[in-house]
Amino acid sequence: MLHPAFAAPGEFYRGNLHTHSNRSDGVLDPSEVCRRYKAEGYDFIALTEHFVGRYEYPITDTTGFRDEVFTTLLGAEVHSGAMENGELWHLVAVGLPADFAASNSPDFQPVDGQESGPELAQRARDAGAFVAVAHPHWSGLTLADARSVEAAHAVEIYNHGCAVECDRGEGFHVADLLLSEHRDLSFIATDDAHFSGPDHFGGWVMVKAEANEPELLLEALKAGNFYSSQGPELKAVALNGGYIDVACSAVSTVIVQGHGSAAMSQHGESLTQARIPLDRFNDSPWLRVTVIDRSGKRAWSNPVWR
Repeated sequence: MLHPAFAAPGEFYRGNLHTHSNRSDGVLDPSEVCRRYKAEGYDFIALTEHFVGRYEYPITDTTGFRDEVFTTLLGAEVHSGAMENGELWHLVAVGLPADFAASNSPDFQPVDGQESGPELAQRARDAGAFVAVAHPHWSGLTLADARSVEAAHAVEIYNHGCAVECDRGEGFHVADLLLSEHRDLSFIATDDAHFSGPDHFGGWVMVKAEANEPELLLEALKAGNFYSSQGPELKAVALNGGYIDVACSAVSTVIVQGHGSAAMSQHGESLTQARIPLDRFNDSPWLRVTVIDRSGKRAWSNPVWR
């Protein structure tokens, strides 16, 4: 059984789903942000400004930067309500309508009477957005917090800006626990680029769609037809009886993870294929794949459900 991300029709398009410009706390104009991503070989980005009153609740119109080889998705990083640690929720919402109603979020601190983070996530999803929980490690997200966001499509499992700026870039601990509670989630790697430091071109999604068009990309994201990467390519992930088969660009390690401590790995030189037995995963309803190249760069599949 081939994972849907590889069985779906179309081709893979590279994109960043978490990006900032000087419309909020980034340092570059939206036009320059788009130019740089296009020059670096990206097929699309979402400019996700902080959706707070300080910046006048921006959903930046990037439609003018689209052309025959590069496109954009409208979105924002939305904020409202307090997590268990008392800090403000951060949620990435890609595919928001331009007239999405402002939340009562004047700045980066929670205020009385505003909608909760889970309520805002649901409102964004109901408006047509692909919703992800942003940088769980950086935010100090608890499992109770994560459980409460039932509207989320995804968890941000790698945030390059958080990784290079404070070594809090991953979200797999929370994501794995939610998977073991049978939550249907996908994983996204992003930059969270502000261009005030080395926070760009470090993590992205590869989305399988029939064309590089906003509506088709958004549909594929919601369906989970993508994988995430820092560099390596995943070419196929498939369940075959008691094995999982992986095809990829040349890597040195292929790892399969599942519920609890279940994991199996294969190591070698310039591996482009791996077959890993699933004996250790009899009690796991889900699997995921990580590949690592010899420079330490990783790529991650979305969950495989059994």
